[in-house]
Amino acid sequence: MPPPAERKQLAVAEKGAEISDMDPVEEERNLAGYCGIFCGLCTKYQSKAPSRCIGCRLGEQHLWCSIYRCCVMKQGVSTCIECDEYPCERYVRRAWGTDQESRVAQENLERIKRVGLQVWLEEQRERRLLVEELLDTYNEGRSMSFYCRACTLMSPNLVSKAVDEAREILANNQADDSDIKAKAKTVKLVLQDLAAQCGIELRLGKKSK
Repeated sequence: MPPPAERKQLAVAEKGAEISDMDPVEEERNLAGYCGIFCGLCTKYQSKAPSRCIGCRLGEQHLWCSIYRCCVMKQGVSTCIECDEYPCERYVRRAWGTDQESRVAQENLERIKRVGLQVWLEEQRERRLLVEELLDTYNEGRSMSFYCRACTLMSPNLVSKAVDEAREILANNQADDSDIKAKAKTVKLVLQDLAAQCGIELRLGKKSK
């Protein structure tokens, strides 16, 4: 048997191999809401506050949700779209489809039905990484809701295009890289402009036509 120090090194190496072989969307799997929302794009998940939510599938904060209880405790399904009763009275009663975000949840369920959960999770991972890039680089402390909304409603390609355009504008204006307010203002204006061209409203409190 190898000495203790060597055994410890082997254990660390084996653990590293397990992590490297892990499904890259495993984190997303825990963020897939049963109703179709994706927790990784929610401000409560992206928050760094002590009250941060860790997602619909982890912890006990979801026990109040009738959809969670129905999917897990009654039907034994991963999402509502797997249930023969969808859309049931319980789902409709939550007024899904009456605003942009809940329409996205419904569209997510239909997307899962068409392409499968794995592909959808890979797509959501791309969105989550984008919103985290925006928060890390362009958040002056007041833009989290805006960025989460943008990455929920806009396609990843459109968000990436906005970031590239904002970088070009900032470079041409020789903006100070430490001026986070200027960076946030620029990227938000570009995101809003590109979203408007696609009929997407990013300003909170505004309803889509």
